[in-house]
Amino acid sequence: MQKLSIIATKYTPAISSSLDNASITFEGKSYPENTFEFYEPIETYIGQFLDNFKDSHVSVNFDVSYFNSSTSKIFFNIFDMLEESAIAGTKITVNWHYDEENETIQEAGEGFAEDFNAIKFNILKK
Repeated sequence: MQKLSIIATKYTPAISSSLDNASITFEGKSYPENTFEFYEPIETYIGQFLDNFKDSHVSVNFDVSYFNSSTSKIFFNIFDMLEESAIAGTKITVNWHYDEENETIQEAGEGFAEDFNAIKFNILKK
């Protein structure tokens, strides 16, 4: 399996994986023109990543300062994939980072945490 390394743009987050640490990180803003087209290969990669780390502890780190409603749907899909993997036995931890002045991002993380009970969520103030 190859590492994932996507460089941030004005409209899309940096997304990277660490095979050594079994982790994936999203960092930046997410409001691409075609959200589904941008995230489709990333969702495919995450599915393969989870298959490769079934018996591991996987961490997914979100440090996203802004995302649009289309990205919210994608994040929900990603959390759904993580939830399925967690139910199957993979230990999944999501670290959701937010700036203390950005209540919207904090509340979004808390909302996702409420929807997905098999995933351990850490809501972390920067």
